[in-house]
Amino acid sequence: MKREIYTSVSKIPPQCIDIEASVIGMCMIYPDSVSEIKLTPEMFYKDAHKKIYSAILQLPNKSDLLSVTEYLRSREQLEEAGGLLYLTELTGSIFSNSMIVHHSLLIKEKYLLREYIRIGYELQNKAFEEDLSDVSEYAESSLFQLSDFTQTKEPKAIDKCIDELILEVEKIYNKEKSLIGIPSGFTSIDRITGGWQPGNLIIIAGRPSTGKTALALTLASNPARLHYPVCLFSLEMAEGELTTRFMSGATGYTNVEIRNANINFDRFVDQSNSIANLPIYIDDTPALSLFELRSKVKKVIIRFNVKLIIIDYLQLMKADAGNREQEVSIISRGLKAISKEFNIPVIALSQLNRQVEERADKRPRLADLRESGAIEQDSDIVCFVYRPALYSFKTIDINNETLSTEGLMIIDCAKDRNGSLFSKALYHNSSLTIIQENKFEIKNEPF
Repeated sequence: MKREIYTSVSKIPPQCIDIEASVIGMCMIYPDSVSEIKLTPEMFYKDAHKKIYSAILQLPNKSDLLSVTEYLRSREQLEEAGGLLYLTELTGSIFSNSMIVHHSLLIKEKYLLREYIRIGYELQNKAFEEDLSDVSEYAESSLFQLSDFTQTKEPKAIDKCIDELILEVEKIYNKEKSLIGIPSGFTSIDRITGGWQPGNLIIIAGRPSTGKTALALTLASNPARLHYPVCLFSLEMAEGELTTRFMSGATGYTNVEIRNANINFDRFVDQSNSIANLPIYIDDTPALSLFELRSKVKKVIIRFNVKLIIIDYLQLMKADAGNREQEVSIISRGLKAISKEFNIPVIALSQLNRQVEERADKRPRLADLRESGAIEQDSDIVCFVYRPALYSFKTIDINNETLSTEGLMIIDCAKDRNGSLFSKALYHNSSLTIIQENKFEIKNEPF
């Protein structure tokens, strides 16, 4: 199939046959070198080289000339690979393997260029025959599969890891920065977590109408005010609804007052700048798949240098699976993979099942995570949003202190892979979409 596409092109496809021959010769003279390169047989342009390299891979650390020759002969592929004379010629001019890594990169580069050509022609054919959605999906999936070749993460020596950590700690020690991670904006929480750490998946879960989205907006605006670009993927609410909530907190007008224009318009416009100038990016695409999310995350990181991803909420994403539990498990693992691949914290909101309502104290637990235990396994941090006032509790004990539940939002950390568990009191002004640490700061005026 690939060769048919190439022969329809007037130009010779990108290739480096001499380099291929050199690499194969090095592998047969220095069998241990095979582990230094990351090539597959299909990356070679010449068919004979594909067969020879396949034989080399089947003979780890024993891929000398005689062993490879015998392997090909036993499978009646020796003549197709050029015969004994050609294999001897491949090894005859090799005196060192010092260039094998560099040469292997050239082979990979030519392979990727040929793949781009192949995808271009297949995309052209599909565009004549298939729907736009199918063509778009093929284009993006094919291109991102190729991008994985160029972004393979290599093992790093522990001394390099330690040096990087020391540099980060030194910056904090010298007051050049306050946290290793991305700040939540809540000092009491950041002191424990060190901020949201790159590569971490943070789950924030709660029952409906407990303020999860309001918390997500606060977790977006707080770091944005400190010049950390944030992208919010809202699968539940449209961008207009989210913008209204942002503006409510910024201007001191309720959502209802804004929708009905019951406002001082000049004041409303002036105070909108406190939100308009923040590096916050909103995507309200419904029913996102993991592939679509990965594609979008990569784009916003490249285009806007985004440092934090927030998803509202996990159960509204989609994935191909046999049942709902498997689907949520795939989504959960995929979100963790995205956080690690792009070395960025991902905060995902999650729903809780109704079991929490049957409990006397109504306080969420890890077992309440809805539809899949994989969420608990894949996450680095799990925090629950708990609003005791919604269950008519007047007071509650937290951290050896009795607090009034009026406006109280408790953040219970039930899992922290790299830190301590905690319960922290925040205060939520639901009419203005404001969440802060100090109850007395909640007023009907912009934050």
